[in-house]
Formats: sequence, structure tokens, C-alpha cells
Amino acid sequence: MVKGLYTAYTGLINEQNRMDVLTNNLANANTVGFKKEGATSQAFDDVLAYKIKDTTDPRSARPLGGISMGVKIGETYTDFSQGSMRGTENTFDLAISGTGFFGVEFTNKSGETSTKYTRDGSFILNKDGYLVTKDGDYVLGSNNNRIRLDPNQTAMVDQAGRIWQNNAVVATVGITDFEDYNYLEHYGENYYQPVEGATQKAGDYKIMSGYLEMANMSVVTEMVNMISVSRAYETNQKMVQTFDSTLEIAANQLGKVQ
Repeated sequence: MVKGLYTAYTGLINEQNRMDVLTNNLANANTVGFKKEGATSQAFDDVLAYKIKDTTDPRSARPLGGISMGVKIGETYTDFSQGSMRGTENTFDLAISGTGFFGVEFTNKSGETSTKYTRDGSFILNKDGYLVTKDGDYVLGSNNNRIRLDPNQTAMVDQAGRIWQNNAVVATVGITDFEDYNYLEHYGENYYQPVEGATQKAGDYKIMSGYLEMANMSVVTEMVNMISVSRAYETNQKMVQTFDSTLEIAANQLGKVQ
């Protein structure tokens, strides 16, 4: 009977994890270039073969032995599908139609510099003529150098990412793609960074000047999923209450001397 409490408990933890992912998606519904996330889970019968010897999961209840009879939280994954395009009529608002990421020279609070990758192409020119993100990080060109333009000259960006001024190409926006996006991890601030094993490749893309790629999610869909998760959470709560009531009867009434 007590095992049922632990089963319901793992269900509560799993639904809480799903809710955290959904609320993060909703919070970024208007974030340029945001890629929605999803959560996976595994039922007891799916993992029984190796769960018997698995004692590495500290979040599962184990006071009654080595097997947790409930659900196991799986991985959180990122959906890298293309988002919708929104026109801005701003030359330096760039969107990638296809695969790949903009390279950005990122400097952390410790002053350490590294290359991060993003689909957020809302760029501006700073006072020195460098193309930067709205946070001031430098956008990298095809040669991994900073892109510097003449701020007094009109600029045009073609679909290959080449930047034209005075009828001449002065720089090219760098686009980097990866063989397997499973080797990318979130860094924060809408950036991604490769992990060990990541390999780069040429992207299949077009650069759309005057457009921004919006988040690849539907607010309505996420809200419907939140309702479903809430109902599942409530179901597990009722299971806990039911087992609690049953245990109370067993402890306080069964075998009671009249």
C-alpha cells in the first residue's frame, strides 16, 4: 500500500517538471529566436530491465528497495524547428531561413571571451560602427572577426549574408551549423554553446534582412498542455489523499478494541 504513495509522488515530481518546461516556453513566447523545449518521461515497465540495478537517480524514492514503482523523469529536449518571420523594415534585423546560427563574441562577467550561437538576429550598429547584439556582444563575420561598418553609409544585406556599402561587399555575416544539435546546450541569454563531440558543417540557409524569427511555439498549444499537466497533477494528489485516508483507517480503526 505504501508503495502507492511513492508511485503517486513520482507522478507529482514528473508533472512539476513538465510544468516548469511549459511555463518557461510561455515566458519566452515573444523572445526572438527562442526554441521551445519539451520534457520526456519513462514508465516503470519501460525501464524495468535496467532499473533493477540503477541506484544513480537521487530524485526517485528508494526507501523500500532498489526499484521505484513510478515514473522516471527523462530528458528535456529542444525543438529547433523554424519559427515564423516578422517584418521590421530594419536593415540589421536579420533572420535565418533554414539551418544554422549567428556567431557572437560573448564576454562574461569575469571578462572571459568565447563564441556563442543564437538565432536571435536583432542587431544594431554601436557608436564605433560594430555590428552588435542589443546586449552589446559583437556579431562575428564569416572569418570569425568582428563586423565593422561605416555608420554614415547606407548598408544592404543580401540573402547570402553579404553586407554591401558603396556598391562593394564590406563584410559577410557568419553562419555556423552543426551536424547534430544534441551536442548543443543552452547557455542562457538565448545563446547556445557546443559541447564535446560537436562538429560544424555548412548551413543551408538564406539571410532575410528586415525580418526577425519569432519563437517556434503556439501560446494556445502550450496553454492546452498546461491544463493537461494540471489535471494529471491533481489526479496524483487525489491518489496521495486516498492512500493517506486508507492508512489512517488501518492505523486508527482496524483492530481497535471496542
